[in-house]
Amino acid sequence: MTRVTVDVRLLATPKAVPELRRLLRHHTYDVLLCASELLTNVIDHLGEGTPVTVRVHDTGTGRVRVEVTDPAPRALPVLCSASDGCESGRGLALVDGVAARWGVEQGPDHKTVWCEVCRVRAP
Repeated sequence: MTRVTVDVRLLATPKAVPELRRLLRHHTYDVLLCASELLTNVIDHLGEGTPVTVRVHDTGTGRVRVEVTDPAPRALPVLCSASDGCESGRGLALVDGVAARWGVEQGPDHKTVWCEVCRVRAP
């Protein structure tokens, strides 16, 4: 099955999250989860209305790469553990849990937070 490649520019808003999921409906749940969480991190940490580019593509190695690029090169994501009573703070932990690997690429005027998930989850 051919995987859909997505390359879309949008404003990071709560309304954009389900719209992104709709665009990615042909991908696995892990891709949907990672894309949603990375976009939500931009909303939570940089603010609503931040311009982002979301890219999703097959790497050719059995993985799908999800990338979210935003204009804040110094606002780096931090993997932390949220306590039981916290209502937020689990997004990057979820990405870390389902992704084969993830990271950040910094440019002079942007950063890209990316992750790679297996096309099919192992049993």
